[in-house]
Amino acid sequence: MGRLVTVAACALRQWALDFEGNTNRIIESIRQAKAAGARLRVGPELEISGYSCNDHFLEPDLYLHCMEMLARILEDETCHGILLDIGLPVTHRNVNYNCRVVCLDGKILFIRPKMYLANDGNIPMTLDGVEIITNSSASHFSLQKLDIRLKLIGEATRKCGGVYIYSNVSGGDGERLYFDGCAMIFCNGQVLAQSPQFSLNEVDLVTATVDLEEVRAYRSSISRAMQAAQNTRKYHRIQTPFELSPDEEHWDIRRRPTLPREPIYYSAEEEIALCTGCYLWDYLARSKSAGYLAPLSGGLDSCATSVSVFSMCRLVMLAIKDENQPVIATVKRLYGDSDLPKTPQELCRRVLHTVYMGMSKQSSTETRQRAKDLSKAIGSYHINLDIDSVYHAQKNLVQSSLGLDAKFKVEGGTHAENLMLQNIQARTRMVTAYEFAQILPTTRELAGGGSLLVLGSANVGEALRGYMTKYDCSSADINPIGSIDKAALKGFIAWARDHFDIPCLEEFLNATPTAELEPVTEDYTQSDEADMGLTYAELTAFGRLRKERKMGPLSMWQHLVHVWGKDREKGPDDQNPCLEPSQIAEKVKFFFVHYAITRHKATTLTPALHCNDYSPDDNRFDLRPFLYPSFWQSWSFKRIDRELARIEEGREKARSA
Repeated sequence: MGRLVTVAACALRQWALDFEGNTNRIIESIRQAKAAGARLRVGPELEISGYSCNDHFLEPDLYLHCMEMLARILEDETCHGILLDIGLPVTHRNVNYNCRVVCLDGKILFIRPKMYLANDGNIPMTLDGVEIITNSSASHFSLQKLDIRLKLIGEATRKCGGVYIYSNVSGGDGERLYFDGCAMIFCNGQVLAQSPQFSLNEVDLVTATVDLEEVRAYRSSISRAMQAAQNTRKYHRIQTPFELSPDEEHWDIRRRPTLPREPIYYSAEEEIALCTGCYLWDYLARSKSAGYLAPLSGGLDSCATSVSVFSMCRLVMLAIKDENQPVIATVKRLYGDSDLPKTPQELCRRVLHTVYMGMSKQSSTETRQRAKDLSKAIGSYHINLDIDSVYHAQKNLVQSSLGLDAKFKVEGGTHAENLMLQNIQARTRMVTAYEFAQILPTTRELAGGGSLLVLGSANVGEALRGYMTKYDCSSADINPIGSIDKAALKGFIAWARDHFDIPCLEEFLNATPTAELEPVTEDYTQSDEADMGLTYAELTAFGRLRKERKMGPLSMWQHLVHVWGKDREKGPDDQNPCLEPSQIAEKVKFFFVHYAITRHKATTLTPALHCNDYSPDDNRFDLRPFLYPSFWQSWSFKRIDRELARIEEGREKARSA
């Protein structure tokens, strides 16, 4: 056996339960690997079934169909002559397993169930002489997660030496998750190959040629004799005449080891643009819908949703330029006999419909103009309308039925009247959005069939606070920004302003966030942060501490006293507020009370693209009670009060001394 080995890792745009489509992509990746001279092809986790099958993994049909597709691969002679590492679910003795099946020339060499969870070490394998480690993954996207992934793999191979082949799923495979691809090959801690992190390709494959003698030399420089002698875990060897490296006499003098390269990273702003764009295209293409409709209010959130669709259009135009046939086929479905678009704006006018739904007293000329300017810049098909007549019809229904002439707060009305009148507008906008989404393809005589999908634009902070009307225009089919906080959205819009050349986005960045549901007077203009009682930055902090740091009310307050307290020692980059412990206690209590009161709203959140780990989407990421006991009378609040009293007592003693 020689010393040079060429291996292949792939990222596949799989789809849960798309058995034949998934299998075709697997076969195509095998053919590409062979054409590149690879002797080992590694695919992503559960690549035959798709990863997000959820409860379908309990169905016997799924396991049968996966075995039928595996048989199809084994029988295909174009897949022979290369060692294949394929992922699929397998049933054995009435137990279901997540397995890797290693095949060669139409035969199964062995089947290995998943034995380790994420972050389990590979040291025992390297101590037992394993030189090539394969990691078939389905790692979903979160903002800036790639950096963590690269560090984990790099440190593991740097510590132990060896070749590490990482394959991943690509695209939205049927859930809220987006899988960001980025298949990679490492050797001794260095990156040799990396596929695109965000891609509209069906198959992305990378190869690298490694010198196994470099692995052996690297390991010989590491003191491992004692660990190897004590290592009790041995790995069963499967003997086969197939060699990963050709014999010396078959060497091609032109073959040489792949040189290390710097990994490719994106900023958080670029990741939002690319991830939302790719996810929206996957959803549009696979749902066979006619396009999208976005209620465009003139505020930052709906702006970010619309710009995400424009980002999608830019990515699609690049894919057309690269002759991506599946993408071209979908665009042809949308355009019918018409000529294909030449610019992102042309495509955006076909697939994105923006609607400004104003009210004569509440909506400002500034927000109306911002919506119009953005629509013109990105090319969307824009409608400017007012909902006054529908609003007044609903308001008059209350008056005729109950005898109440409801008034806003600024007009002398009660809190209940004020909320009711705001909610009439908000829910009217939801009904109007779906009404127009249903009929616009007909009035525009659009090809491709179906209705438009309505896009939501409630950010993660508003979802945490429950700052939305249940079943208002935050209710939609999908929400591309639903797990992104306000600060990240601002960063994205600032980035898009420069990189997409949309100067009017500056006006969205400078505008005060407002729902525009109450009349504007000389003394009052509605503000989102004033209505919420918390800033967006505070909501982000509470959300991360609650979910990612696993903190309840007491531990959150204790932590924030050190982070936000007036008496803390501030560092040069400390931008946190300076508050008294009692003020922090008030904010923490306020957050948890309103989180509990509005918890029912989270159960009906529009399915959102997963970008942050503190998303309150209870369907998958936040499994918490539907009804909470009163936090105002809770033991955790009483404990905060007790600790606060101790702080005040200590301060009083210090002042008296």
